[in-house]
Amino acid sequence: MVRGKTGIRARLGILLAIAGLAGAAPGAWAMEKTISVVIDQAHLVDLPQGTATLIIGNPTIADVTMIGNRSSLMVLTPKAFGETNFIALDSSGKPLSESIIRVVAGSETLIVQRGMERQSYACAPKCQATEKLGDDNKFFTDTVQQAKAYNSSATSSAPPVSSSVVSAPR
Repeated sequence: MVRGKTGIRARLGILLAIAGLAGAAPGAWAMEKTISVVIDQAHLVDLPQGTATLIIGNPTIADVTMIGNRSSLMVLTPKAFGETNFIALDSSGKPLSESIIRVVAGSETLIVQRGMERQSYACAPKCQATEKLGDDNKFFTDTVQQAKAYNSSATSSAPPVSSSVVSAPR
């Protein structure tokens, strides 16, 4: 067991030495920061001057969109819980920066767990059902259907049709 720990320490030391040399190389760039974002909430993020291309590590966790051509601003849209990274490149393909994106749940979310069934509620200020990743299928589907029906009725330009409406005789 002692040999295993020594081997791990030696490997860790070598990796740290290599990382230190890479960090000291001319023109080297490093991880700039970790950006923590709440799922389902878009964020504006400043980009380094000269950014021409954005690369996202895992587009199922977050998506990035540069605003305008040769802009120094991007929209970060969290899509699932977890971590990924994004890399900003200049027009010649050289990396300008790299950051970790961490997608987390909002602080105003109440999770109700009943056995294997999970339900999410947005509680700001009153708790209302909301669909979140990880909710059980029935709750998720019911909540989405209710939201779609509500939005459809709110955006409908035609007045509601009722069978009890009778036109007055002329």
